[in-house]
Amino acid sequence: MTYFIDWEKFWQIAGVTGAVIFFGRFYVQWFWSEKLGRSVIPIIFWYMSVMGSLLLLAYGTYILSPVGVVSYGFNLLVYIRNLIHIWRRNGKLTPLRYYLGHALIIIGFTIACGVVAYVWYFKVFHIRGMERKEAVIHTFWILLGLIGQFLFALRFLIQWLVTELRQKSVIPPIFWYLSISASLLQMVSYYQQAEYLYAIGLATTLLIYIRNIQLLWKGENEIVANGVEK
Repeated sequence: MTYFIDWEKFWQIAGVTGAVIFFGRFYVQWFWSEKLGRSVIPIIFWYMSVMGSLLLLAYGTYILSPVGVVSYGFNLLVYIRNLIHIWRRNGKLTPLRYYLGHALIIIGFTIACGVVAYVWYFKVFHIRGMERKEAVIHTFWILLGLIGQFLFALRFLIQWLVTELRQKSVIPPIFWYLSISASLLQMVSYYQQAEYLYAIGLATTLLIYIRNIQLLWKGENEIVANGVEK
């Protein structure tokens, strides 16, 4: 009896699972914010960020999405550093967690660099085979997505710098404004490239970004991201 793996279905399931975890993190964050009446980031948000990024990075590699691999390949540093600060603040940062966390950062960053180079190498040859006008349009949508990813990366760079300066996991208000702008740009880019899983995932988080801004307007200037231990 012969057994075989349907790799297309396998990666579709992996991509959907990663999207549910990654974009679902904001629904978990929204639930806790509404429950407490203020904008908070529970620690499970960061665990879901790590797991979802790994799955979406793998999916982006399978479909050769240059924006996808950039988007999910270089975020482990920020996510794990936030976890380290949360563990330290709560007295749970053991030497094992510290060294394993940084080891995962190094491994993840190395793999991400290789994946990005691999995907971009094949994407360049894919564009070369197009008509000039088609190639220009295709490149434009990719660049638009990369601008969106730059804004996504910028929000976490700012968050990371504030976190490192304060020595506690903090979400400044600009994080949510950059999230909205970046989401809109990347949604258009993914839609134009028929990468609907990424586009739909981003669309599901827009209302949550807006809701967090509304909660911040009620009086908080920033969020201490480890305010909830669930």
